[in-house]
Amino acid sequence: MDLNKVTLFGMLKGRMGWLARRQEVLAQNIANADTPLYKPSDLKPLDFQAYLSGKPNRIPLATTNPRHISGTRDAVSPFSAQQNRTPYETSPDGNAVVLEEQMGKISETQLQHSLSTELYRKHIGMIKMALGKSR
Repeated sequence: MDLNKVTLFGMLKGRMGWLARRQEVLAQNIANADTPLYKPSDLKPLDFQAYLSGKPNRIPLATTNPRHISGTRDAVSPFSAQQNRTPYETSPDGNAVVLEEQMGKISETQLQHSLSTELYRKHIGMIKMALGKSR
């Protein structure tokens, strides 16, 4: 039984992928907390309507010569990062990372990840119960 074909499990897998990528972006922000002129970034919220449609993210290819063939390709990651345009505060060296804000986002991401894994575990348990198999 391929669980990725079940809509719920596909959505949970996509959500967990988004949360893992967000954790990477937030960790990068914290790692650059002392880098001059660094602006923190975060992921765009996951659009489930677009995710359920199954349409891949397409990126136009750059052409450097008018005789080149133009085209598009799939995005490397379906999740895109965006910089915060209005930082809460900026240090004198131009760094806009607020550690308290980043740590709050990390704990929110951890909580959402725990919720997603618990939902996944509970639904696997329900499928096993329906099939008559013990936990």
